[in-house]
Amino acid sequence: MRLSPRVPDLSALDLLLSVIELGSMGRAAEAHGISQPSASSRIRYLEKLVGVPVLERTTLGSRPTEAGALIAEWAQTVLAAAQQLDAGIDTLRARRHSHLNVAASQTIAEYLFPEWLVALRTHAPATAIALQSGNSADVARAVLEGRAEIGFIEGPRAPKGLQSRLVARDRLVVVVAPGHPWARRTAVALDELAGTPLIQRESGSGTRMAFEQAVAARLPGWEPSALLELSSTTAIKRAAASGVGPAVVSSLAVEAELAAGTLKSPPVAGLELERSLRAVWPVGQSLTGPARDLCAIARRP
Repeated sequence: MRLSPRVPDLSALDLLLSVIELGSMGRAAEAHGISQPSASSRIRYLEKLVGVPVLERTTLGSRPTEAGALIAEWAQTVLAAAQQLDAGIDTLRARRHSHLNVAASQTIAEYLFPEWLVALRTHAPATAIALQSGNSADVARAVLEGRAEIGFIEGPRAPKGLQSRLVARDRLVVVVAPGHPWARRTAVALDELAGTPLIQRESGSGTRMAFEQAVAARLPGWEPSALLELSSTTAIKRAAASGVGPAVVSSLAVEAELAAGTLKSPPVAGLELERSLRAVWPVGQSLTGPARDLCAIARRP
């Protein structure tokens, strides 16, 4: 059943009760943090809605009319129910904010999220966080299907149905075993790289998509060829280090191996391999609570 348009809004009813309790329009306006003309305007509109005067103005202040006293009595029940509703909503929000489901691409989950988690735990220690990782396509599906409140992917733009915010930038690198011929090169030609089958992530991986898009932009008509497809960055690094072939990975993932010399990273002449890392969430929604906090933490330099 729909409410009649004659029913005043809760703020007007609440103001009416304050005027009756305090005996003055001015004191009621001050208690509600509004000006006296605004308070008077709200009461006049309330009277217009109900069709009868609700207050009598006297030299000593304001007092309810007989109709006003009846409306005030009924309003107390309505406002008490509204306060109960408000408290219930607060409880639901607190319950929701006590748990955060996050989805992140493997690179972000392994090499960036742990540091973000430490910062979030400091900011919101009571929040329980569940992380699911996969490739960027998996993350997008998890957010779209409601299995995660926020996701982190690799790519220049948000997938359909999601909005995004840039949180960081990353760089892809070609890595090879120390004994590979490219390990001694000062640079690898783009044509040679494009013609060499590589150890790659599976289809749907943000790393693979970013690499293939960057090469295709320089070499129209180029068709990628994978030597080996692996769904784990760790497995890719091990395969490359053992001499299976060259691989393309995030620079974040190979910092330790490059420092130790177990992998080498020859530059590629004429190819820009920087990419964007993005937070994503459903179109039409806003980030709130821990999800908003996590996004802010991820964006810090």
